[in-house]
Amino acid sequence: MINLETPRKHATLVDQAHQLAMNMLRPISRKYDRAEHAYPKELDMLAALIDGVSETGATSGAGAGGVRRDSSADDGTVRNGTNLASVLSVAEMCWGDTALLLSMPRQGLGNSAIASVADEEQLERWKGTWAAMAITEPGTGSDSANITTTAVKDGDDYVINGEKIYVTSGGRADSVVVWATLDKDLGRAAIKSFLVRKDNPGLKVERLEHKLGIRASDTAAITFTDCRVPAEDLLGSPEIDTKSGFAGAMATFDNTRPLVAAMAVGCARASLDLTRDLLEQAGVVIDYDRPAQSQSAAAATFLRLEADWEGARLLMMQAAWMADNRKPNSLEASMAKAKAGRVGSDVTLSCVQLCGTLGYSESELLEKWARDSKILDIFEGTQQIQQLIVARRVLGLTSSELR
Repeated sequence: MINLETPRKHATLVDQAHQLAMNMLRPISRKYDRAEHAYPKELDMLAALIDGVSETGATSGAGAGGVRRDSSADDGTVRNGTNLASVLSVAEMCWGDTALLLSMPRQGLGNSAIASVADEEQLERWKGTWAAMAITEPGTGSDSANITTTAVKDGDDYVINGEKIYVTSGGRADSVVVWATLDKDLGRAAIKSFLVRKDNPGLKVERLEHKLGIRASDTAAITFTDCRVPAEDLLGSPEIDTKSGFAGAMATFDNTRPLVAAMAVGCARASLDLTRDLLEQAGVVIDYDRPAQSQSAAAATFLRLEADWEGARLLMMQAAWMADNRKPNSLEASMAKAKAGRVGSDVTLSCVQLCGTLGYSESELLEKWARDSKILDIFEGTQQIQQLIVARRVLGLTSSELR
């Protein structure tokens, strides 16, 4: 039976992540929000520290790195593993700063893609790589199944041609997980992911985007022109299975969507914590022992926001726990992403409003968190796409039956 409390085995990890967020990320948050595209050099030391913790075997999931289902969980034992550890620690780090977490070396979303579908040999060979993830195209946003970037087999290589946009860490990462189709006529089933090194001929970072939020994180547009990739760098199986369809590629999202939900949960928690403090300084005390309707409008609004946030946190933990225990979690991953993405935007914007001039000015980080949180409702599948996936799962309909 699932117990949605922070497991004791992860308590130390969660506390360490919070301390790092408070003492290392939060103090430099505004600095790198203003210095868009400047690399946060302080993160090198933090990444080295996380690598050291991971190598001791004492814990895992210390950042936004890859998570992998534990095959030993088949014995019926309830486990709190790397997925749950990852979402809990990511939420704490995003309490410090979401963009800086996304900027951490070797902790990219592409690393989660590798962990989701790579075989054991590939996992070992790419250990230590910093992988961005390239899915979105100029004409293909939320509908990943309509990817037009192609990968054509040529001898011992694949030749990739296409363009990807909004690639998180696309400028800084040393490799990119690229989603491409082996055969456009076969639709979803032919979409595979490839590990492409940044020094591969034919890969070019065209530009870095200027963005509303997460400015410390570089977001790139990348083109692939006759980019040759060794066949062994195709993630997972090269076989096209029309029966399983898009399932192999979607396994990546089952792991990364709870991570993005965790980012939204962490950013929203930061806003709630600061807003409570500012309200109390203004004489508005949140009383958890009294009904919301008997308190001030500001206190009642805060209690509603916090209740909504708690729902998002529990869905996030459920999706991660199910992955740790080898239970299908596609529905729960999308529910967590949809709920947390919406709640994150609602909470952060509402906190700006509750705090008035302090919320809107740069004297506090509330306005920054409101800007940062918006992307968490968009990337890895928009709010609308998540709701569509949930509806299909609940109603038992296919993508062609419910569009």
